Amino acid sequence: MKSTAAKKQTHGLERFAFLVTQWAERWFPDSYIFAVLAIVIVTIGALLAGVPAKSIANSFGEGYWTLIPFTMQMAMVVISGYVVASSPPAGKLIGWLAKIPKTERSAVAYIALFTILASLLNWAFSLVFGGLYVRALARRKDIRMDYRAAGAAGYLGLGATWALGLSSSAAQLQANVDSIPKSLLPITGVIPFRETIFLPQSLFMLAVLMAVSVAIAYLSAPTRDRAVTAKDLGIDVNDDTKEGVQKPKQPGEWLEYSPLLTIFVVVLGFWWLSLEFQSKDLLVVISNLNTYNFMFLMLGMLLSWRPKRFLHSVSKAVPSVAGILIQFPIYGSIAFILTKAQAADGLALSHHISNFFVSISTRDTYSALMGVYSAVLGFFIPSGGGKWIIEAPYLMQAANELKIHLGWTVMVYNAAEALPNLINPFFMMALLGVLGLKARDIVGYTVTQLVVHAPLVIFLLWALGETLTYHPPVLP
Repeated sequence: MKSTAAKKQTHGLERFAFLVTQWAERWFPDSYIFAVLAIVIVTIGALLAGVPAKSIANSFGEGYWTLIPFTMQMAMVVISGYVVASSPPAGKLIGWLAKIPKTERSAVAYIALFTILASLLNWAFSLVFGGLYVRALARRKDIRMDYRAAGAAGYLGLGATWALGLSSSAAQLQANVDSIPKSLLPITGVIPFRETIFLPQSLFMLAVLMAVSVAIAYLSAPTRDRAVTAKDLGIDVNDDTKEGVQKPKQPGEWLEYSPLLTIFVVVLGFWWLSLEFQSKDLLVVISNLNTYNFMFLMLGMLLSWRPKRFLHSVSKAVPSVAGILIQFPIYGSIAFILTKAQAADGLALSHHISNFFVSISTRDTYSALMGVYSAVLGFFIPSGGGKWIIEAPYLMQAANELKIHLGWTVMVYNAAEALPNLINPFFMMALLGVLGLKARDIVGYTVTQLVVHAPLVIFLLWALGETLTYHPPVLP
């Protein structure tokens, strides 16, 4: 949707974001088409690598359902987060936070800041929190906030910093001896958080990326006279927390309106959660997506209080997950074609890609080149860090041979893997479902972030890596 006011003269990042958004609105495909095109590209690459067509077809079918557990997890992220945020108590908190910004641009900057901070605790939480914070700000009548720029700001936790925080799958795996595959342990040893996410160089990179991300969000957001609001886009952002609960009309409906069953289930749920926190490391518990979803569902039940309100919130959230359910299986097929479909020499396309980057690396260039490799492959396999198990053996072995700090190698992988999220709709789906937008609506602003982030991240990976000394793997 285009506004005549948007034709007025713009400057700097705002103009760049506006031009890219105009292009995306016309040319950027729906996220489903985007996913299918990725299959075409990966298939062609595999054929050129000598992989038989039959093997590609087998990998396509075998990989299609491999992401079903993750698909359900992501669907529950949206549903459970929506239930919590649409409850009256949470609605008041988000409403209070929505009163802080004073201008359209500052509103977008606050969304970026709070979303990034939330992603350091848990990337899934940042998606839901960001989406609902955007909706709350969009309801304000005193500011004309651009809904597309705000939506992009609500996604920055996934495209900038999430892997530098506690929910980094690679850092979590390397810090826990019981999680590291036996074949990988001799290569990497155990790498504690102080050598990965709490490394001073990593914290410095996080601070820089956070400041840059918020600044870009502020400078690229349209001002009042050029903003395209949720109302302009025909999107309903009404506050679901204000919907009242009626009294039961029939005796059989009494339990639907009574909190008794809610209390019983919530007591059992939080009892189990307390046992988890007592028996396991705090960081391990909060980074487990199943535990996270369970905790939010229990909290949603409690805050909704009555089953009727809880079920109403769930039904309102379900339409938001349609894109997740139909598209995530396609990415499972892409991952299998890349990693499982083998040529006559037993090698898959991902091996050729990784070997290329490793073969042209030296000790001085390894961090930068590995960052490029991780970003490129992450575009086709958006795993949320899960593919580290596949890539770690050869990436960490190369780091050992080139005498590269092993903890920093993990962070290189983390920082670079977040970059393709800025233009790949894979992780956008959960947020877009909450916002009622399409990928093309926000990609102009996320591309603006990518243009600055990509060279900055690669430079930081190289420069900060030069300040670190290699230490051999520490075996338990």
